[in-house]
Amino acid sequence: MFDSEFMKKLEYLSLISRRIFRGQLLAQKRTRQMGGGVEFADHRDYVLGDDLRYLDWNVYARLGSELIKRFEEEEDLHVYFFLDCSQSMSMGHPNKFDYARQITAALAYIALADLDRISVVAFAGQIYDIFPLIRGKQHILSLLRFLESLQTVGETTDLLASVNEFLHRKQRTGLAVVISDLFDPAGFQKAIDTLRYRRFEPNVIQVHDELEASPKLLGDLQLLDIETGFVRNVTISESVLRRYKQKFAGFLDSVKKYCTGHGFSCTISTTAVPFDEMILRMMREAGSVR
Repeated sequence: MFDSEFMKKLEYLSLISRRIFRGQLLAQKRTRQMGGGVEFADHRDYVLGDDLRYLDWNVYARLGSELIKRFEEEEDLHVYFFLDCSQSMSMGHPNKFDYARQITAALAYIALADLDRISVVAFAGQIYDIFPLIRGKQHILSLLRFLESLQTVGETTDLLASVNEFLHRKQRTGLAVVISDLFDPAGFQKAIDTLRYRRFEPNVIQVHDELEASPKLLGDLQLLDIETGFVRNVTISESVLRRYKQKFAGFLDSVKKYCTGHGFSCTISTTAVPFDEMILRMMREAGSVR
């Protein structure tokens, strides 16, 4: 899956990110705390025992006020990728799961090149594997090996259960990038709300196959739900197909409205769009690439 041509694309995307994009792809913002950093924040009154190196001598010379300079300290950003490994992701041409893994690898590489920390949470009905936090591009091969080893599992998608399990591990807050078809019977909104309430910054990437949006089916058929095993005999007419397309378009529209309504990033893409073009589109939507 991750050949030399793929690696060239990753490096190209990383260069675009560093030269033009500068971390806005995932709405990145550094975690800031008061400390001994280099960026000035504000003043406070001098108290006995303070380090005189931080006394603002310019203010003291002009006003006679004894003020200590305070600085902001940057912490590296934590980026958590929630990768949907449910059975529905195994569908599509190209395969949705392969596509999602490529997106995960590309965004993780950009974050690692920016010296952020990344982790991958593989989930379906629950978390079934986690790639622990790493920092630095030198770890990219171990990440790619992990992604290649993953397989879809025969479970119904339950993003909320997976998020709750993740939060019980007491991870530091950061970005939470959900890469999924979002075919969750209970809906995805409560899971994203839970992340928001716990001060994570969600980013949603919904992937689907073109035939899921516009299937080429007519006549008497037997449909199988590959996650639950439920079978239904149906007759698909032109009018039924038209209603289905409207429902699916409404589902995608609801995803977009939910995300934009809560002020966080959302990208919807079919697997027919090459992963690198999709990420460049994300950059354009962020206003960084023309």
